[in-house]
Amino acid sequence: MIAALAVVMGSLFVASYSLALGDPVPHHIDAALVGESSTHPRTVNSVAGALHAIDQQRVYAALDLSGRRPTLYIASAAGASVARVLEQISAVDPGVRVVDTHPLTKTDPNGLDIFYLMLVTTIIGFITVFQVGANAGQLELRHSLGFVLALALGASLVLILFDGPLLGRIHLPIGESWGILALHLLAVASFASLMVALIGRWALVPTWLFFVVLGNSSSGGAVSPPLLPRPFALVSQWLPSGATVTALRDAVYFGDYQHAQPIAVLAAWATGLFGTWLLVARRRRASLGHS
Repeated sequence: MIAALAVVMGSLFVASYSLALGDPVPHHIDAALVGESSTHPRTVNSVAGALHAIDQQRVYAALDLSGRRPTLYIASAAGASVARVLEQISAVDPGVRVVDTHPLTKTDPNGLDIFYLMLVTTIIGFITVFQVGANAGQLELRHSLGFVLALALGASLVLILFDGPLLGRIHLPIGESWGILALHLLAVASFASLMVALIGRWALVPTWLFFVVLGNSSSGGAVSPPLLPRPFALVSQWLPSGATVTALRDAVYFGDYQHAQPIAVLAAWATGLFGTWLLVARRRRASLGHS
């Protein structure tokens, strides 16, 4: 039964990644068009206004047709997969000039480091909780709470320092990135702990399905939301994994335009799961006669 369940979980993992990431197709890419707004109400008056919309990530690109040569402004840092699709316009019309307003770093040309950082944090979060339970047995509730909080703060800081200053792959603002990653790790560890309290030894199943099968494949880290199949695109920014990728990307490449939504979503998941776990664990211990 365990072997069969492992095969099913692995198959779902392969299916979700293949369907979501295997053949990305653009569905709806927000873009701005520079033109005369009095004649065409849906156009932007100036290039500066269009570039500001890219800075704020309200659009992925802006096409300026007001000059002698058409210019397409993109931001590969906002979504490398989207940028690669848009850059293909040069093959269709070599006369179009392509300008990358927010390029990725030379050490991370595909923009995957943030996705890998989130993925490793996810794995550390639930594997550590399960291994502590398997090797240390049932801890007192206050010790479990303290351990999860310490894990969230300590492990996230180490990962930020390792991937940032030590490896020098991407420039991670230490304080902001630490807070974002700590919230994500807290959400993962709290979810795993909650599943242990609810269903015991089978806790890995829902944790794997929620964070690995659904969360990581829809996160937008490997393939941007506009290129994801609709079910994945709809939930992308409302799950911890997607919110973490977006918040970290904003911190690294759009420092002056960090959005509140991904941080609010992440904080809601972290505090909600931690609080629910605390409530369930207390009631379960009370019903068993523990203090």
